[in-house]
Amino acid sequence: MHETPGYHHVTKVEAFDQLVFLAGQCPLDSAGDLAAGGLEGQTSQVIRNILVALGSAQARPEDVVRTVIYVVSADREELSAVWTQLNESPLAPAFTTASTLLGVAQLGFPGQLVEIDVTAAL
Repeated sequence: MHETPGYHHVTKVEAFDQLVFLAGQCPLDSAGDLAAGGLEGQTSQVIRNILVALGSAQARPEDVVRTVIYVVSADREELSAVWTQLNESPLAPAFTTASTLLGVAQLGFPGQLVEIDVTAAL
């Protein structure tokens, strides 16, 4: 298999007490407003939302076993910028597991540019 830019092709979890499935985390703030700042600002909000959601389940980024990252873009530089931002954030350990990064045509909210689906094992 080819070398990866930090993630693993396979993540095996041998023992766990619980699986934690986060709904796709969107770039909405606590008031339900879309984060400002374009793709970078929205990615920052998604990171914050994931950290809060993981914390509510007593999980940490190190407990994440799978991520799927959706970015509204066909531009590889924009996809790469999101990947870099994620891996330079406090959430970075989550992206060393089985991770998929996808460029998509559209997401659920008007103006939404990024969404991340997360699974953790405790």
